Amino acid sequence: MFHNIMQIISLWALPAILILILTMGLAKKVPLYETFTDGAKDGFKVAVNIIPYLVAIIVAISMFRASGIIDLVGQVFAPILSKFNVPADTIPIMIVRSLSGSAALGVFSDIANNLGPDSYATKLSAVMVGSSETTFYVLAVYFGAVGISKLRYALLVGILADFIGIVAAISVCNLVF
Repeated sequence: MFHNIMQIISLWALPAILILILTMGLAKKVPLYETFTDGAKDGFKVAVNIIPYLVAIIVAISMFRASGIIDLVGQVFAPILSKFNVPADTIPIMIVRSLSGSAALGVFSDIANNLGPDSYATKLSAVMVGSSETTFYVLAVYFGAVGISKLRYALLVGILADFIGIVAAISVCNLVF
């Protein structure tokens, strides 16, 4: 019964929100089409402004993977992490996840293809991908889009949150799997 109710809510939530927004706009006599096209123009301007930041992140990730730095870091930290039941195969996820979500998904798919979906490393990687944020991507794209150049504490807090997410993922996986 509960499952059916949740399925109906999830099916109708987005259309209901759209109808509510349109109804409120009509009630307040907002020019809906003009407002929509103005927003689309602004969105396009933002997209053009963030392209350099996206290119920089993609180039950095490609350089890290091609140079072998990620593998080198993995080899250095593997003995330490093995004491916490962390396979060396998951180290690239820890490094790349803060930089880019799509790169992390690429690394994750490599792990899943090489080790199989039921391996502990695949399960741990999946939890890590879901429990951390793309800190540098967020800082570059969102801060760059609004013109914030001083990151102040946002970088420190983002990296700390990523670290806590990784530690939590390791702890949960050690308990569950």
